[in-house]
Amino acid sequence: MSALAVGVDVGGTKVLALAVADSGEIIDRERVLTPHATADYAGGATAQAVLEVVTALATRNNVELSDLVVGVGLPGMMSRDGVLVFAPNLPSASGADFAALLCSKDNSLRVVCENDADCAVVAEHRLGAARGVNDVVMVTLGTGIGGGIISGGELVRGRSGFAGEIGHMVVDARGPRCPCGGRGCWERYASGAGVARLTREAAAAGRLSNLVAQRGGDIDAVRAEDVTAAAASGLEEALDVIDEVGWWLALGIANLAAILDCGTFVVGGGLVEASTLLLGAARRHLSSLVEGSHARGEIHLVASHFGEQSGAVGAALLARERLT
Repeated sequence: MSALAVGVDVGGTKVLALAVADSGEIIDRERVLTPHATADYAGGATAQAVLEVVTALATRNNVELSDLVVGVGLPGMMSRDGVLVFAPNLPSASGADFAALLCSKDNSLRVVCENDADCAVVAEHRLGAARGVNDVVMVTLGTGIGGGIISGGELVRGRSGFAGEIGHMVVDARGPRCPCGGRGCWERYASGAGVARLTREAAAAGRLSNLVAQRGGDIDAVRAEDVTAAAASGLEEALDVIDEVGWWLALGIANLAAILDCGTFVVGGGLVEASTLLLGAARRHLSSLVEGSHARGEIHLVASHFGEQSGAVGAALLARERLT
């Protein structure tokens, strides 16, 4: 029997692990909250959470840890030798070599680590929404924005392994501070954190009067989740905020299309699942933002097939490919 493949996606809020069959079928899953406390060493708390979910899957499926191949997708700048060099949205793990950390806890483990969005684009390219497409960009909208690039059918990793850090493309040089240390990064506008910020600004400006009233007049009590839910029910003021987020999403995609000449963008992550209206808003704005839209052919914006699970599925596929 071939080794069981487990893919782990470490995000800003959760650690999700999936046991994945060769076909991409999800056999089992486990999740815990992402720890942000600083341990005695970089990545210690996160590595323990990863080991916890992997062990839970092994136990339930009656296999030893040594009978697993494990892929771990991590948010941030992953070097070619597997070190999470810089993780703006998971600072307690910056600098960690997760494969080494996990193997130090159990030396029977076989582990491969990659950037989480690189894992996601592998899943969508091989088995999901971009199957059969040789040039595709994956945009993952979560706490921040991650990116994975397939060009000519191959994963683009760049000189050091850092290719695809699209969330830190600057779209407003005088914009708000980003956890990366810069200003006006794309993810400050089109991620979950971006929606939360735009929600606060809209409420403070009096553009969310109905939602503020529902919260007893407390501007600070209006959350991004309130906006996405109200937009889904058709509340005009909430739809205006979603449209603004969609414009920012389209702006970043237009920049990437101009640089990469890519015709397919797969958009995934928890934010897209929370607001199915967001992709429609981005599609409406895209043609007016991208250079030469009339000449370059249609640009397809599609929702990910695997949703928030694409990173974990891709991590499992890479583990099976590289470790068996």
